[in-house]
Amino acid sequence: MSDLGYRAMMFARDAHKNQVRKYTGNPYADHLAEVAGIVATVAVIVTITQSVTINEMIATAWLHDCVEGCGVELSEIEQLFGLKVALGVSGLSDMETGNRAERKQKSRDRLAACSSWIQTIKCADLISNTSSIVKHDSAFAKVYLEEKRLLLDVMTKADPRLLALARQLSEVTG
Repeated sequence: MSDLGYRAMMFARDAHKNQVRKYTGNPYADHLAEVAGIVATVAVIVTITQSVTINEMIATAWLHDCVEGCGVELSEIEQLFGLKVALGVSGLSDMETGNRAERKQKSRDRLAACSSWIQTIKCADLISNTSSIVKHDSAFAKVYLEEKRLLLDVMTKADPRLLALARQLSEVTG
């Protein structure tokens, strides 16, 4: 049994230790745990068709915000967790430049080109984020949900169950 997921959890909890969720004030690690948990529910099926392990998917889910949110270098992720996890974190990191519309278009282009396992983790991230944004910031939710719908339209390789749930949440709450 690999301890990759556990090591990633501990690394991410430490990297985000001083961060809280914007609307709730909960520890940021709660979001990471939710994303990892959602990913774990579908990882067995996804890994059958991809050259990625369940542990690599869960580790990537824990680490998905470390580069953009904590300034961790991808080279450190690769050194500590391997090339596959670093590739996943890279695919999930919003590092684009430009105005919001340009950044979101570049983000859609990046994620559209990603493997199904990376798109699946992004779906889990969107599922985790949606309810908090809708509940606590209805004005921003309108913008967020439209951007989310456009992103879901290009994530054609994600686990279909998570994709359907993410779409359902964006329609019911939007």
